[in-house]
Amino acid sequence: MNTSLQGKRLLIMGGMRISCEIVRKAREMGIVTFVADYYPVEKSPAKAIADDAIEVSVTDIDAVVNVIKDYSIDGVFVGFNDMLLPFYADICKKAGLPCYGTKEQFETLIAKDQYKALCRQFGVPTIPEYDINDTDIKFPVLVKPVDSSGSRGITICHNREELETAVETGRKASKTGKVLIERYMGGREVTVFWTFQDGNYYLSGLANRHVKHNQGDDVIPLPVGYTFPSVYLPKYREEVEENCKRMFRHLGIKDGMMFMQCKVEDGTCYVYDLGFRLTGSLEYKILERVCGYNPLEMMICFALTGRMGEESIAEKAIPEFKTPAFNVSCLCSPGTIKEITGVDEVKQMAEVEDAVLAHIPGEAITEQMRGLLAQITVRVLGSVPTKDDLLPTMQRIDKTIHIIGENGEELLLPGIEYSDIEGYVI
Repeated sequence: MNTSLQGKRLLIMGGMRISCEIVRKAREMGIVTFVADYYPVEKSPAKAIADDAIEVSVTDIDAVVNVIKDYSIDGVFVGFNDMLLPFYADICKKAGLPCYGTKEQFETLIAKDQYKALCRQFGVPTIPEYDINDTDIKFPVLVKPVDSSGSRGITICHNREELETAVETGRKASKTGKVLIERYMGGREVTVFWTFQDGNYYLSGLANRHVKHNQGDDVIPLPVGYTFPSVYLPKYREEVEENCKRMFRHLGIKDGMMFMQCKVEDGTCYVYDLGFRLTGSLEYKILERVCGYNPLEMMICFALTGRMGEESIAEKAIPEFKTPAFNVSCLCSPGTIKEITGVDEVKQMAEVEDAVLAHIPGEAITEQMRGLLAQITVRVLGSVPTKDDLLPTMQRIDKTIHIIGENGEELLLPGIEYSDIEGYVI
């Protein structure tokens, strides 16, 4: 651990529950944590566990800069929220603090139409699009806002009438009022993970993203798990990796991390979403366990020093993992959560690195959340000795955790199956 960081003061923008992960890691590193947003402590989980809570809108640049001065803040961190990234850049610039990206980079990589155009320019496969006025649209298609995340505002359309309704829905969910109309690709998915350090680009991992149609054909399928490394990794390294690096150099990226979600067709990975930020899938826990480095810890270090750690990760960032790894994503059907059981037992399993709650008893999964990543209620991450151990371990986790509704009903949706994994892990 970098002892020079102990006692440093870190301001974390936004106190949603997943930001508790940032607070815990920073405090583990001996850092004093401050969480800022406009919610009271009782509605901002990360504030409740931080050293100090500050009630201020984090999109008010001048107000946050004043907070930085008043509290002698040494660094600013924004975690899992795309919308806050441009504000984070402006705040860091005005306060003279390190920022891992520029405002221009963030704005480009938030806008799906812009980063997809970049992908095409540099030979990174991305899903084909239609214009709403095209007469040769082949259904089904997927309509999505150009600047949203978490699956918000996305609709599958099977005909022209559904398309026109979906476009209006998507525009309402978009800050800019713009949407993309993409060819709907079913089948396999993967997520590509990158770590950036001092202008060097490391392909950290490529995971199978196991999505499940367990809520009806009209609902966007959500992930019930991830497995590393994917059988698609060798082809990706051969055909796409260097093209991505050329794109990163063009953008001027130097530090930070990125995820790319892709559909797979004929072995080719087609980008449909990406984020130049931490990922809600928390894969940094797996990278620390299997590879020996932690991108979250590195990014906290950057916020306070302007460097992604003192040591190069070149010898550690090997996407061909030495042991297979997994992420079990427990999806909750709509209902009010009365009780979550089995999490402590799961944490005791030798294969498990951590189990993280995204929701707690008393919270509700609403009908409006159906088809959104907000349905993920528990994430369990770890690794196993061999790929043959993956399915039994993931299914044991699914069988151990129970999410109970207020009437005693099981809210946990069906999880990983043999057909999801067989033949897709190296």
